[in-house]
Amino acid sequence: MTETSSNLFIRLDPQDNVVVARTKVEPGIFVATEGVTTQQEVPAGHKIAARVLQKGDPILKYKTVIGYAKEETKPGTWMHSHNIEFQDVIKDYRWGEDFRPVNLIEPLERATFEGIVREDGRVATRNYIGIFVVAHSSATVARKIASWFDANRLSNYPQIDGVVPFVHDQGSGTERSGEALALLHRTLGGYIEHPNIAASLIIGQDIDRADIRAFLDSQNIVIGDTVGALSVSASGGTKKAIEAGIDIIQNMLVNANRAQRQRVSAEHIKIGLQCGGSDGFSGLSANPALGVAMDILVRNGGTAVLSETSEIYGVEHTLTSRAATPNIGKKLVERINWWLDYNKGRDTQINGRVSPGNNAGGLANVLEKSLGGAKKGGNSPLMEVYQYAERINTHGLVFMDTPGYDPVSVTGQIAGGANLICFTTGRGSCFGSVPAPTIKLASNTPMYRRMSADMDINCGVVIDGDATLEKMGQEIFERILQHASGTPTCSEAIGVGLNEFVPWPIGTTD
Repeated sequence: MTETSSNLFIRLDPQDNVVVARTKVEPGIFVATEGVTTQQEVPAGHKIAARVLQKGDPILKYKTVIGYAKEETKPGTWMHSHNIEFQDVIKDYRWGEDFRPVNLIEPLERATFEGIVREDGRVATRNYIGIFVVAHSSATVARKIASWFDANRLSNYPQIDGVVPFVHDQGSGTERSGEALALLHRTLGGYIEHPNIAASLIIGQDIDRADIRAFLDSQNIVIGDTVGALSVSASGGTKKAIEAGIDIIQNMLVNANRAQRQRVSAEHIKIGLQCGGSDGFSGLSANPALGVAMDILVRNGGTAVLSETSEIYGVEHTLTSRAATPNIGKKLVERINWWLDYNKGRDTQINGRVSPGNNAGGLANVLEKSLGGAKKGGNSPLMEVYQYAERINTHGLVFMDTPGYDPVSVTGQIAGGANLICFTTGRGSCFGSVPAPTIKLASNTPMYRRMSADMDINCGVVIDGDATLEKMGQEIFERILQHASGTPTCSEAIGVGLNEFVPWPIGTTD
């Protein structure tokens, strides 16, 4: 038996009956801080039992139930999906009983950044021209038009971040009415009206079910100087439509290039919160540190958008208890119940089992994943719950109902108005987004070093013992202000994000 140094395991709460390994620990190591000896090899980010567990005992992490012991377990035993049983947890929703208003910083004292102020007062963090298709049949035309405006042709327009095609695989095969088409229209409309989109070109085919006129009417969009429309068939086919589209965009460049940055309040920042490729450290470092940053943003009048509904299942009561009203909390639970019904009998994470990558990283089930994921939202009160791609008009911490799949979730957040995305990862998920850029936060130092060209911030220093969550959160907030002011993120520098526009493919396809 070998005695360990005291920092190989992390205890998150005095009431917890598991502790988390900072690094890989061999069997037979005496953990002096817990008075137990490891019974098996413990991978980094995984857990051991800190005391005797009887069959059926709740497993507590952050003083929250993440499952139940499958069998009687010795102290020092590696605790993971093989011996932690997933069950529904009885929750006390405490509808708004813990709500406390935010102590807002006075307007003149709030943090600031260099933003782009549109004529109607909306504030942008980037300046793109977007090309949108109402159905997949126009995707090639959109891509060809956008590719014509390469770096050389845009060199005379330095204030424009790019001409980007937003294409998807929906529209033509979608039922003519109902939730699927409404969801697609709402998503497209949110992007076209996004502050980061200086001008838009909308492309369709006359034969499309999701035709241009129906789309424009559904979103109250009016064709004008900053919004153009193009029918491929009416233009004379693909080649002529591409030529016509290039002419339309060229006429938009001069005005879009007039955008100038100016100092504005951080209250105009809307952050979409994401995690992907999570590991056992995500809920200990990157996620709670981001939560600290979001609490700072909220005090400065900004907005944090928590999403991925299936990935807060099991800890939704921690949000309903601090909802501004009981009705807001009930709206969240209604969406949870919709997802449970939608996934009934299916092999999806809301029914317990997380992805292989999450599992290998130390997450036993969806309860443990949700516990860490919800920490991205910090401790601010829940001010509203939104449907997918619904426009966000509330400041503070809000929730948007989205799938857990990152591209679909981020697409909904951006459609709702998020002008930056903060994305935490432990396994090294590579992601980017346009027109709102993604800031990547690594949960552990080894992965950050291995993927330094993809990662913007190393939150692994919290695990290493070199920074507190409070210090890390302040650093994240300051980096948010920098990137909101135009400093490129790693994903922007690499060019990741042009293929991550993925509207939620809900509904029936012909």
